[in-house]
Amino acid sequence: MTPTDELSTLEAQAGVDLASVADLAGLAEWKSRYTGKSGALTRALRSMGSVPAEQRPEHGRRLNALRERLEAAFDEAEARLKAAAQAAELAADQIDVTMPGHAPALGHLHLTTQVLRQVEQIFAEMGFQVWESPEVEFDDLNFSQLNFPSDHPARDMQDTFYVEMPPEAPDVLLRTHTSPGQMHAMRRYAPEPLRVLLPGKVYRNEQITARSEMMFHQFEFLAVGHHITMADLRGTLSFFAERMYGPGTKVRLRPSYFPFTEPSAEMDVSCFLCAGKGCRICKHTGWLEIGGCGMVHPNVLTNGGYNPDIFSGFAGGFGPERIAMLKYGIDDIRNFYSGDVRFVQQFG
Repeated sequence: MTPTDELSTLEAQAGVDLASVADLAGLAEWKSRYTGKSGALTRALRSMGSVPAEQRPEHGRRLNALRERLEAAFDEAEARLKAAAQAAELAADQIDVTMPGHAPALGHLHLTTQVLRQVEQIFAEMGFQVWESPEVEFDDLNFSQLNFPSDHPARDMQDTFYVEMPPEAPDVLLRTHTSPGQMHAMRRYAPEPLRVLLPGKVYRNEQITARSEMMFHQFEFLAVGHHITMADLRGTLSFFAERMYGPGTKVRLRPSYFPFTEPSAEMDVSCFLCAGKGCRICKHTGWLEIGGCGMVHPNVLTNGGYNPDIFSGFAGGFGPERIAMLKYGIDDIRNFYSGDVRFVQQFG
């Protein structure tokens, strides 16, 4: 085969291979095979020594002309493939403006907030107003003014986070319960009657388990006025229980002890899951423990600015997380603040 025939065969094969190229990656491979540094044209140029001397000028001219044709074919194919790739990308990304849009995902209130708002609504129907108080509190208001002397054993039940203060400053802490708000509210309204609901975060240095957290929520209610009795407290609790857990929910009070109330009681409600028949949630007793309550201790009334010979009152405190755990069968309090959206989205 003559050198001219070899070039003709090379050009024909290059044309066939170029016609079968379907994308830019294949085109780059074609270029490397025919016009690259190690391609067929470069090898043909290096073999010029084997061509008879009198044929070399013509053979060289043919080689250059073939390179120009192949490079022009490459440029044309590259432009065509780039245009096709761009058209495919645009087709994949095109938007039909006549179609309805995708609605963005909407957030919702956290389960604890939902429970607190429901509690606030129920107590608002009974004439209570929401009263917010500081989360960073004086030791005196958190304990002493609420009938917890410095040596009172009940303090041991509320392991406390204290704030580092100068030596001469009074003791400051993260409140262990929302009860200091009672003192703030009484000193604001005394000697007028009051009804307040005190929701908020509280902090205790507790081991984090399925049943306890170092930060959780409470809400307390406080009513002070003339001739308020334990019967008023029970009626308030019964109204709350039926509104929170459904009609027919019963309330049971068991004697207990709290420094800031006397007499004191633990409040149970009839199990709303089994209608009091007994189930796993109520430990087959038919009752669920909700929180504590009682008549405001005379010392607390005095510290709040009320004369206990003229005024009386009742108070109670519950945990919204506990209410939610019982109501929805949640067995781990850590789920509330784990940040796991799978838990949060169940209560949207």
